[in-house]
Amino acid sequence: MKLRSFCLFLCFFYTIKVVAQDSTRNITSLNIQKCVEIAISNNLNVAQSELAAKRANIGFNQAKLNLLPNFGANVQQGLNQGRSIDPFTNAYLNQQINYTNYSVGGSIILFNGFVLWNTIKQNLLAFEASKQELQQQKDNLTLNVILAYLQILNNQELVNQSRNQAAVTQEQIRRSEILNKDGAIAPYQLADLKGQLSNDSLSIINNQNNLEAAKVALAQYMNVPYQKQQLFEPLNAEQLSSSYNNNPDAIYHAALEQLSLVKASNLRTKSAAKAVSSAHGYLYPTLSLNAYLYTNYSSAASKSIFTDSARVATNDYVNLQNGTRSYVMANQNNYRQEKISYQDQFKNNYNSAITLGLQIPIFTNWVARNRIALAKIDLKNAELVEQTTRIQLKQSVEQAFFNMIAAFSRYKTLQSQVSSYIESFKATEVKFNAGVGTSVDYTVAKNKLDAANINLISARYDYVLRMKILDYYQGKLTW
Repeated sequence: MKLRSFCLFLCFFYTIKVVAQDSTRNITSLNIQKCVEIAISNNLNVAQSELAAKRANIGFNQAKLNLLPNFGANVQQGLNQGRSIDPFTNAYLNQQINYTNYSVGGSIILFNGFVLWNTIKQNLLAFEASKQELQQQKDNLTLNVILAYLQILNNQELVNQSRNQAAVTQEQIRRSEILNKDGAIAPYQLADLKGQLSNDSLSIINNQNNLEAAKVALAQYMNVPYQKQQLFEPLNAEQLSSSYNNNPDAIYHAALEQLSLVKASNLRTKSAAKAVSSAHGYLYPTLSLNAYLYTNYSSAASKSIFTDSARVATNDYVNLQNGTRSYVMANQNNYRQEKISYQDQFKNNYNSAITLGLQIPIFTNWVARNRIALAKIDLKNAELVEQTTRIQLKQSVEQAFFNMIAAFSRYKTLQSQVSSYIESFKATEVKFNAGVGTSVDYTVAKNKLDAANINLISARYDYVLRMKILDYYQGKLTW
């Protein structure tokens, strides 16, 4: 029975292990490019910007279609009861009349102060601006994803550095425990090393927590579930240590040419200017060409059909010599009434017209003038937005360039510091292993080297972050 239970336990443990291995195997390693693609495809702000661009495109297409003629058809079916006008004869009848009216008409604007043309240009510029704003959303998201990705790599290196530090300390503890058993070192030296190991373990925990927090942040940008086992591809040394050869003025002028935010604000200003021109067009007359076709049917419509003729006496007479009257006879034609068919009325009542209309705005409650005034206000606001965008861009570029220079100087200084501390630690470690140095000297030298290595890792990634921000301003977020 015990053997059976033990076998069942082994099977259960093996199943859990296989499932865990399979779940880890399904997690593929991600690089920056893949993270950016996932983030753009899943981001809600990008999706909303795409919808805004589609809406602007529809507005532009509609503005072009407004140049085409308008056509429409109308069918009216009616039933009149009592005294009403016969739509066929326009005479009054006191009977039930069933009637149908058909009409087809169209019109086209020949001239209206170039309102339609300026509206087309206005909507085209608005559509181009919305596309630039969509690209700006993608650029912003790309930058955030890159910064979050670099933060993960930074924390991964810090975790590895902490583990290496703990491994060195653990090796010294193992060596010191042997020496302590032989009485070759003082007991406090072993205690100092164990305390140092606790500090190293705490650094591992802190850096691991920071790494998971960075993974959570990147998962949120990508709009995907957080996975603790997710792997991320590192960058090569050239990508982390290349120098940045440019100056603030060149970066700013490149940003004016490349940054989607600047292009969008400029296009919005041009679109607002066309809106002012379009508003001015409402002060001019509107010339239009109109045409229509019309026919109708009435149940009261009828026609007279000849049947025969007969001689009948009239009220006229002549006096004869004998004093009698002789009434005059006349021929009388006889007719019968017959309803006109639906098809005949449809053809016979057909009529058409072509008109040329000129509408002159003399007084329209100041609507056109106020429309122009509002359009000018919108134009002024767009100009202020564009001007503010350029000023803020220049300030941001200057600040980012200063931060990059400071990060680069710090990075180079820390490189020299790490080289110095490496030599110092090697000498101290040789003395400590030879029994000449103390654990205090060894711990101090190791802490300095460990701190310098951690600062160097942070400085290197901080420098790369600053370079990526400058790349963003120049529209070249590539790897």
